[in-house]
Amino acid sequence: MQRWVLHIDMDAFFASCEQLTRPTLRGRPVVVGGLGGRSVVAGASYEARALGAHSAMPMYQAKNLIGFRGVVVQPRFAVYQAASRRVFSILEDASPVVEKISVDEGFLEPPELVGAGAEEVRAFADALRARILKETGLPSSVGAGSGRQFAKIGSGLAKPDGTYVIPAGKHEELLHPLGVNKLWGVGPVTHAKLKQLGVETIGDLARLSEKEMSISLGNAVGRSLWLIAQGIDTKPVAPRAIAKQISAEHTYPEDLRTVAEVDQAIRRAAEGAMKRLLHDGRGVRTVTLKLRLKDLHSETRSMTLPYATNDAETLAATALSLARYPDEVGPIRLVGVGYSGLDDARQDVLFPELDKQVRRQVADSDYESGVRSSIIEETGAAEEEPPGDATSAFWQTQDVFHPEFGHGWIQGIGHGKVTVRFETRTTDPAASKVRTFAADDPELVPANPLVSLDWALERDPEGGDEQRETGEVTTP
Repeated sequence: MQRWVLHIDMDAFFASCEQLTRPTLRGRPVVVGGLGGRSVVAGASYEARALGAHSAMPMYQAKNLIGFRGVVVQPRFAVYQAASRRVFSILEDASPVVEKISVDEGFLEPPELVGAGAEEVRAFADALRARILKETGLPSSVGAGSGRQFAKIGSGLAKPDGTYVIPAGKHEELLHPLGVNKLWGVGPVTHAKLKQLGVETIGDLARLSEKEMSISLGNAVGRSLWLIAQGIDTKPVAPRAIAKQISAEHTYPEDLRTVAEVDQAIRRAAEGAMKRLLHDGRGVRTVTLKLRLKDLHSETRSMTLPYATNDAETLAATALSLARYPDEVGPIRLVGVGYSGLDDARQDVLFPELDKQVRRQVADSDYESGVRSSIIEETGAAEEEPPGDATSAFWQTQDVFHPEFGHGWIQGIGHGKVTVRFETRTTDPAASKVRTFAADDPELVPANPLVSLDWALERDPEGGDEQRETGEVTTP
C-alpha cells in the first residue's frame, strides 16, 4: 500500500501575516525587511513577486521594483511565531507525527491515508488547507507524494494556495521533466557538477547508473539522489531536534590581508547565517565570529546582546564589532559567523539605530588585561536610511496604540509628525482610519504587535500570554 507524505508550506508567510493583520495592505505589493541601504528582503507578497521582488534580494532593488504602490514593512517576528504556533497546532491535530522544518513549513504522514487513492489524498489536503485558512486567515499550499522529497516538490508546484498530488505510479510522467535543481539537496555546487555530466532534468538523472552518480558526487550524496530519481524515498517523517546554533562560514582560496577584505567576508558570512535564521524563525542573543588564520589556528570571539533579535543589520554590526584584522593576527583564510542563544521571544528596541552601528573594539594600553576602549563607526552612513524622524522614538511600520482610535501602525514619520493607520485583522479596510499626531503626543504609545492579530487570549509554550493584556482597544 502506498505511503503518503504531505508537505505544508505557508504561502509568502511573512508578507501574508502583514496583509492579514493590516487589511489595507491586501492586494498590494508588500516586502518585509529592514529599511536600511544594506538590508535584504526577508519575504515578499505574491503581488511583489509578480513585479520581480523576492527573498534575499537587496532591499533597495526591491523598492525600485515595487514602486510607490508597494509597501516595505519591518519584520514582526512575534506575530509570525504566534501565527506559526496556530498553524502547527492544526497540523498536530491532523496527524500524530509532525516534522517542523521551519516557522512556515512542515511534513506530516497521516496514518489514515496509508493505501488511499490520489483523490482521497487531495480531499484530505484541501480540507486541511481550508481549516488553516479558516482558523488563521492565512493561505497555504500542500504537496503529497510517496516520500518527503516528492511531497516538497509537490507543494512547490501547488503554489500559490493549491494542492498537488504525485502518486507513485506517475513519478516518471510528473517528475522526470522537471529540472534536477527541484530536488531538495541539489544546491548550486551539486547542480553545476550535474550539468557537467549533461544532467538537466530529474529524468536525465534517473537514466544514469548508481555507480556513475557515486563516482561523480560521492557515495552518500550520489546514491541518495539516484534513489530519489528512481522514485524511492523511505526517509521517515519524524520530529526534528531544535537547532542550538545557526552559522555560515567560507574558506577563501587566497588569504585575506586587508581590513576591507575581512569586513566583506564577515558581511558575507552574516548574510548566509541570516538566511538560515529567517528560515528557522527565532531570534538571536549571542553572535560569534570565527577566524581561521594562515597557520590553521582558529580564533573565536562572541558577544551577547541584552535581547533576542532577527534584525540583519544589528547582527551584522555585532559581528563586525568582534573583528580582528591581518595587521593584528596575520593573514586570514576562513571567516564564519554563528548565531546562538536562539529564542522565540524577541524584543523591539526603543532606538534600534544605535545597535546597527559598528562598535569597533580598539586596543589601548590595557589590551593584554582585556580592557577595551570603544569607538563608534557608522556602517555606510551615506547609504543607510534613518529609521524615522531623529527626534522621535517611533519608526516606520511600528505598532502603536491611541486611547481614542485603538491599535494601529505608523505609515509615515518625519518633521515632528507621525501618521498612523488604525486597523487590525478584523477591520474592514474601507473603515480603517488614518490620523496624524505630533511625534511627542503623550497619548500615542508603542504597542504589542500581537494585538494586530485580534485573536482570543492564548497561552504560549513558555507560559506567557500570546496576546497580552495591554489596555488596547481592538476592532470588534
